[in-house]
Amino acid sequence: MAESQLHLLKTKRFLPLLITFFLGAANDNFFRNATVILILYRLAENAGIDGKLLVTLAAGIFILPFFLFSAIAGQLADKHEKSALIRWVKLAEIAIMVFGAIGLILGQPYFLLFVLFLMGAQSSFFGPVKYSILPLHLKPDELIGGNALIASGTFIAILLGTMAGALMILWDGGVWIVGCGVLLLAVIGWLASRYIPAAPPANPDLIVSYNFASATWRILRLTAVSRPIFLSVLGISWFWVVGATLLSQFPNLAKFTFHANNEVVTLFLATCTVGIAVGSLLCNRLLRGKISAKYVAFGACGVSLFLGDLWFSAPAMDSYTGAFRDIPAFLEDAQAWRALFDIFAVSVCGGLYTVPLYAILQSRTVDGERSRIIAGNNILNAVFMVLSSLASTAMLANGAAVPEIFLAVAIANLIFIVLFWRLR
Repeated sequence: MAESQLHLLKTKRFLPLLITFFLGAANDNFFRNATVILILYRLAENAGIDGKLLVTLAAGIFILPFFLFSAIAGQLADKHEKSALIRWVKLAEIAIMVFGAIGLILGQPYFLLFVLFLMGAQSSFFGPVKYSILPLHLKPDELIGGNALIASGTFIAILLGTMAGALMILWDGGVWIVGCGVLLLAVIGWLASRYIPAAPPANPDLIVSYNFASATWRILRLTAVSRPIFLSVLGISWFWVVGATLLSQFPNLAKFTFHANNEVVTLFLATCTVGIAVGSLLCNRLLRGKISAKYVAFGACGVSLFLGDLWFSAPAMDSYTGAFRDIPAFLEDAQAWRALFDIFAVSVCGGLYTVPLYAILQSRTVDGERSRIIAGNNILNAVFMVLSSLASTAMLANGAAVPEIFLAVAIANLIFIVLFWRLR
């Protein structure tokens, strides 16, 4: 990265934000992945539930609150001082993690899904203020680098959180360890948020509407006013369809396609996370701080290419028998290495095109509307991801293999390559 962006790590206007976002992403994924692994490998079988469908449904349950609450969240973020709002949201995270710890200890899958819904609600209020505060503390030529650092830090946090959740939850006493861990991370995140510099309210006279339907419609119309902004929002939404599909299906890919244990789920997640971090930092180096969609279409082409290869190279579901394979046994298989390469390449391409889209969204919006437009982005993100979760659930319910879901996403992605090319 350029020297001018690395210095942000030493500034009070950026570092507390990064730490707060990092710990929030780590905690979300620590709890979510621990819940998924616990349900898939232990609770579902004990309760006589189809774990594959429940895990896919869990992804949709977490995303649904973004559709329900983002309009209100965007209005609040435009009306109120943003650093104080972040601290209130982090306090809510502490309360939710109390319920999360109780759910893990009790081992009730449906209660855990309810906690996932609450986590999604908390994240839906965090999203608009998280991305709208960046342009207030960063210079225009720092936005690409700042977003690259945020994206890299976020996905490293996802990596650490998912690894910890996947590995710890099945230990002896793992539910207690994870339960205490999520509470600790929530408290530390709140403490970090106390050092975020104040960001004056952008539109203090805004009248907040709590009518879900009308507020959502007005924000979506605001998002669609500018063509570059709307195309960027569509592109970001599609990125999260690809990302959410990969992340939600990794447990199923490991267990049912490669007959592997939860350690391999973590390996998939690690590979994906490193790839997105590499793609994000590569994007900043290629653009040299310039806000441009120059490489977005090329990144999207790579997504289709490597998702298609992941489908093409996947083994049949009945190729392996016996005990679930651990990482060393998994890596003895040439097909495993090809799958890892495809996951890494898809993630690099995803990181390459998502960073400039966020920077365009932030730089083309005015202060008094930015949080609401980002909320509109989150609403469309949620719509896209819920629909993709439902589509994946329907495909699995009708006997589709996990790699076939990846093929469907690769084909659908071809439509967005045209959109990204026009955005250039």
